[in-house]
Amino acid sequence: MSGPLRPGPSSWRRAATVVLAAGWTLPVAAAPPRPPPPAEGFRLLLLLRSARQGFLPGAHVFPGGVLDAADRSADWLSLFAPHHRPPRFGLGPAPPRRATFPVLPDARPGAADGDEAALPDDVAFRICAIREAFEEAGVLLLRPRGPGPVASEPGRALAPPPALADWRARVRRDPQHFLRLCAHLDCTPDIWALHDWSAWLTPFTQRRGRRFETTFFLCCLCEPPPVFPDLVEVVDCQWSSPSEATESFISKEIWLAPPQFYEIRRLEHFASLSDLHKFCLDRELEGVERWLPITLLTADGTIQLLPGDEMYLEDSNYLENLMSTEKKNEEIMKEGKKFHRIVMYNRHDYNIHVTVQSKYKHVYPKNYVVSKSRL
Repeated sequence: MSGPLRPGPSSWRRAATVVLAAGWTLPVAAAPPRPPPPAEGFRLLLLLRSARQGFLPGAHVFPGGVLDAADRSADWLSLFAPHHRPPRFGLGPAPPRRATFPVLPDARPGAADGDEAALPDDVAFRICAIREAFEEAGVLLLRPRGPGPVASEPGRALAPPPALADWRARVRRDPQHFLRLCAHLDCTPDIWALHDWSAWLTPFTQRRGRRFETTFFLCCLCEPPPVFPDLVEVVDCQWSSPSEATESFISKEIWLAPPQFYEIRRLEHFASLSDLHKFCLDRELEGVERWLPITLLTADGTIQLLPGDEMYLEDSNYLENLMSTEKKNEEIMKEGKKFHRIVMYNRHDYNIHVTVQSKYKHVYPKNYVVSKSRL
């Protein structure tokens, strides 16, 4: 049984996040000291959320946040003009719209009044992710206004503006100030550098919990930009390769929510930044899958079931409820063969089991099981 989301206690909010992957070369003598290059040749920006935050306190996350009406305002049209105009603003052909479970209510900020001049989702979500990267980390993913080249190579972040703290405070108070910052710098958000990657829905855990429909983009940068945590939402940051982030998670140096862990494990497929960037370009017409994990409580842990798994049910009942069993994780695993799941024993012991074929030219993580001797 599948169908649209039924009215219930959950309140869904739309959000966007950007996975920043930066090339990591040998350190230069005159440059500030930084770690040697990782095996993968690139590192990811991870931000430490304040313990005071209501959602994912103390977690390491990618930059991102909730879509605001200002992100899709028609006021952006004059900034993109005359070189980039609706409907696609130079993004290329629109990826196909794929039928996904579940169907959520259409709650677009700024479009509730039927404003046809508002920006399309593909542009608005990119602006949201770029704005949040500035708010949280002080990273400006902008480029000078003009026709500009197609993003055939990894890009670069813009140098921080004078009065960074002042501009960031203004944008945090009112996201419309981000457009004013871009106009002040005579730049546009570099929406062309953000590639479709994935989309996740917050699984049900408790009544009246915060739930998000989050679009993930991936952005490849030639080199890591300076990062300035805002010390409000974000209190620290680090650049880690996928293997380094996994190791830090297992050793309890950092904590990752399941979607971030899954995406980091997925990125271990790529041996270099150029490989990752080429992969993004090659599949840009495919679009993304949007996943709602279904939570199965077991006798000794939790299993998050993902689409394609033999136990995954496209049943609206599980939008607001949990599955449960008296069996242990190991028993559940012995009974099945077709897996797409994250098996969790505790906050730092996640195993990923994937036996299904990936779709739409994307990749899924390889099977990953933590040795008990490591814990």
